[in-house]
Amino acid sequence: MEGKLIIGAVAGDMAGYNHSCEKPESSGSPLLSKKSDYTCDSVLTVAVMDSLLNGREYTSTLQFYGRSYPGRGYGTAFSRWLSRDYPKPYSSWNNGAAVRVSPIGYACRTLNEVLDEARSCAEVSHNHPDGIKGAQAAAAAVFLAKNGRNKTEIRDYIESTFGYNLSKSIEEIRPGYFYDQSSEGSVPEAIIAFLDSEDFESAIRLALSLSCKSGSIASITGGIAQAYYKELPDQLTREVVSRISPEMYETIYEFSNAYPLSLFH
Repeated sequence: MEGKLIIGAVAGDMAGYNHSCEKPESSGSPLLSKKSDYTCDSVLTVAVMDSLLNGREYTSTLQFYGRSYPGRGYGTAFSRWLSRDYPKPYSSWNNGAAVRVSPIGYACRTLNEVLDEARSCAEVSHNHPDGIKGAQAAAAAVFLAKNGRNKTEIRDYIESTFGYNLSKSIEEIRPGYFYDQSSEGSVPEAIIAFLDSEDFESAIRLALSLSCKSGSIASITGGIAQAYYKELPDQLTREVVSRISPEMYETIYEFSNAYPLSLFH
């Protein structure tokens, strides 16, 4: 079963941990180093899996996971949100919501459901229109990839629905790109890394090639790339599993059984 675990977003997150910019797209070096670990991006992705599996509302589940896994790189505003008894959305436009929503693309049965669920997941914290749009675009790309749409169809849908310009390649973007944590400045790039790729590993390497701080981009890319390619390298899967907590593994395992990669809607 481990080869079918839905861990693309977690693998992308880990690959971006302690990422060196010296040879970001080199295929000769392993994606994960000995120091590679998961960050808040993985923790909150698993929290969304838990919400979808068990019908739990997003605010309490995200808070539970965030408090259970402290010190994983949460932003200042989100850390305050985690600590409050009655947290309110804080109009964030960054990519924090987009990074956590890939499970929605695997679990929902229609595009309309994906868009509605991604909005619900995002707006508990990232209720700025750009934050919501980024989450919806990322989840929709996962849904389309999982359900057999080709890359041209995925590109066309994202461009026409969300207004993102996906016409440039990673090669064209890279020279002038500096990591931008906004949804507008990172979600399109994450999708393009997938569109330019040949397999899961090349998708992650392309995402990482943009910046020394592109772990969140790689996590978004990883969610889409696994949905499309279905497989991760066995060694990478084993390394990811060895680094997550038993509780995270259990949730991922249950989610992967409930929403298998081979299931087409």
